[in-house]
Amino acid sequence: MIKVINLGKVYQAGTQQVVALADVNLSIRPGEFVAVMGPSGSGKSTLMNLLGCLDTLTSGSYQLDGMEVSGMSDTEQAQVRNLKIGFVFQAFNLLPRMTAMRNVELPMIYAGIAPRERARRAVQALERVGLKERMSHRPSELSGGQIQRVSIARALVNNPAVILADEPTGNLDTRSGEEIMAIFQELNRGGATIVLVTHEREIGLHTARIVYFRDGRLVDDENVSAPLDARELLNANMPAGQSPGIIESGEECG
Repeated sequence: MIKVINLGKVYQAGTQQVVALADVNLSIRPGEFVAVMGPSGSGKSTLMNLLGCLDTLTSGSYQLDGMEVSGMSDTEQAQVRNLKIGFVFQAFNLLPRMTAMRNVELPMIYAGIAPRERARRAVQALERVGLKERMSHRPSELSGGQIQRVSIARALVNNPAVILADEPTGNLDTRSGEEIMAIFQELNRGGATIVLVTHEREIGLHTARIVYFRDGRLVDDENVSAPLDARELLNANMPAGQSPGIIESGEECG
């Protein structure tokens, strides 16, 4: 699904060059759930920007879903970004005056999807993340965890090849963070390819693989033999009779 070969990114800061990434080689197979970890300044956010076609690499090769991205024009990369990649951000990035439904519809507007189909997909996506009863609410009327669920629904509506999540639990309390990880795990079980940046080791242990960056280089690649199960953790800490309100096991992605 993702393959980078000798990937490098250098920024010009005045008269000096800053090496953000150097000689990164990484492959992610379809259906993998991978966490990217490392200290501040390690290059993990730069990597996500490159994988998301939000920035251009300085050297090397980047292939996404069988396409060579590095040689594409800005217009071509924008098209790939809208159709192949679903983004989930720490800061949510929802439009405050729009309802949850309208926020989820936005990527489909840019993709030229007809209004009736937009509405159908948006409702389906919001139902999958447990927000069937909150579709007409604006972000100010939702909790932090609910807002992040809206952003996940928005990431799903164009059936992306990969979901890129940058610190998706960073602004949430522990329980809301577990609910978000439960959603990601269910999506992954349904076939979604997910790459998630986190600085929290415990969040990384919810995934099947952790890659570590330091000083712009990939320094370790660890398989997680027994990932933490967010749904089990939620159920173990939930009052009797209360529902976690997230998508059910067995739902397929796409």
